[in-house]
Amino acid sequence: MAAFAPPPGTADIFPDESGRWRALENAAVKVFSTYGYGELRTPIFEYTEVFQKGLGGETEVVQKEMYTFEDRGGRSLTLRPEGTAGVMRALSNTDVMNGVEQRVFYIGPMFRGERPAAGRRRQFHQVGVENVGRATPLADVECIAMLMRFLREAGIPDARLVINTRGVSADRPAAAKLLHDYFAPHIGEMCEDCRARLERNVWRILDCKQEHCREIVAGVPDYVAAFSPESRAWFDEVKQGLTALGVPFTVDPLLVRGLDYYVHTVFEVTHSGLGAQTAIAGGGRYELFLPGQNKPVPGVGFAAGMERLLLVQDALGVKPGEKSDVPVALIGLGAAARIENLKLADALRDRGVYAVTELEERSFKAQLRNANRLSADYAVIRGEAELAAGTAVVKRMSDGEQEQVPAAGLLDNLLQKRGKSNA
Repeated sequence: MAAFAPPPGTADIFPDESGRWRALENAAVKVFSTYGYGELRTPIFEYTEVFQKGLGGETEVVQKEMYTFEDRGGRSLTLRPEGTAGVMRALSNTDVMNGVEQRVFYIGPMFRGERPAAGRRRQFHQVGVENVGRATPLADVECIAMLMRFLREAGIPDARLVINTRGVSADRPAAAKLLHDYFAPHIGEMCEDCRARLERNVWRILDCKQEHCREIVAGVPDYVAAFSPESRAWFDEVKQGLTALGVPFTVDPLLVRGLDYYVHTVFEVTHSGLGAQTAIAGGGRYELFLPGQNKPVPGVGFAAGMERLLLVQDALGVKPGEKSDVPVALIGLGAAARIENLKLADALRDRGVYAVTELEERSFKAQLRNANRLSADYAVIRGEAELAAGTAVVKRMSDGEQEQVPAAGLLDNLLQKRGKSNA
């Protein structure tokens, strides 16, 4: 391990990569804004109970994956493992409880104590949305369609959408009994996690990734038939809405998502370019109790893992990262030339031109090497002779062509070469 490597499951994002991240973030802002969503920024840690109550105490995230610690006052705090619970805590301070719809999106790091793997880190990044306060099947449809539009904007047009229904809490006992009765005779040959889940949370067995368990899960009975007519009608309307919008989907009865707050529609988006970890985004409709409230607030949302989206872009050969601006390199020989170059750099930056200038005494060759390293398109060269003559040398780096430019017209000359206006 390198002496100063980041902790396992984390990564440094250097400038040559960060443009791709910005492009992904910008794609999210562009698409979500057209649907009326605004950005909400919440703390990266919350009181632990926000996640215990919001996600459910029996979920894998709460049971095994949270980074929890005590502050100096002995209060239990947790680094956020996902975005929804913190967003809902924040929205409890708005008028959402009065039925006023809130549409927000978030972008930022999340933290889970998982075994690191490709596309799965302990500090990872998500972009997500929450539409809170309204309960209608068409809100689910719009949310899913927005996710697929965002993926297209990010250069991932061929992702696969899978949907299912969780029904509502009143539907669960009868459906859970069907599942329990089916799995009980097989449970002895299933994995340790599934054996624990049989009594604790039978729904989680449907999500098991062990190959032998998957074979047993494949024969699960149609538990949706035990849901109420209202719940089945909700799901039918979602399917009809997606079909009307031309959004392809597959219904997968084994899709349950891992958090207890989901009701009605759940969905996941996968892509084969990711390898074994195929999921790149997921979400659904949920009901959460906000602090101090005795009735749940409805919402629908999704989150997409940014690291995974970038891996899919790599697999597809998509390079939608922001094109880094090409700098103008200002080479100064002597203190007076450095001051003049500093003034010129300031004027260029005022007009949106990326300019780099040497701030200490270095040889001409060293400064020219640096201009090449930065892939500068032009270099402005000034020393004592140029200052005395009131000129500068402007060198086109691609072919070495040079011209003498009067100092008084230097800014306009460079702006014209860069297609900028000196307005």
